[in-house]
Amino acid sequence: MKFRRSRAAKRGRIEIIPMIDVMFFLLATFMLASLAMQRLDAVKVNLPSGSAQPLSADAPPTLSIDRSNGIFVNRDAVRSDQVEAAVKRVLHADHTVVIAADDAAGHGVVVQTMLAARRAGAEHFLIAVHRE
Repeated sequence: MKFRRSRAAKRGRIEIIPMIDVMFFLLATFMLASLAMQRLDAVKVNLPSGSAQPLSADAPPTLSIDRSNGIFVNRDAVRSDQVEAAVKRVLHADHTVVIAADDAAGHGVVVQTMLAARRAGAEHFLIAVHRE
């Protein structure tokens, strides 16, 4: 007479296919999350070199001055007499503005833009530089 073995003697198996599915899902999630962290709304300027700490996730509005002394507030082109009103519309509660001026931009234009931003309520200025 044959006796059956008890259930405790069976060995468990680790299924690899569900583990691959979970790892693929995590990989896709982290890739999408890292793409969402990139700031893609900046105007293309040739920044001067330097070293600085990176910005936080809630980045302040950006004032960009390109090579031809064109002024942009968060990618929106504005004239020099419109800078104050444009900065007032986008200024956060911390009153911080990032200045991203091209290396070849005129010093006077950058200073006048910063003064207009100060009149709009900006209290702190961060200067964008290209990391070395």
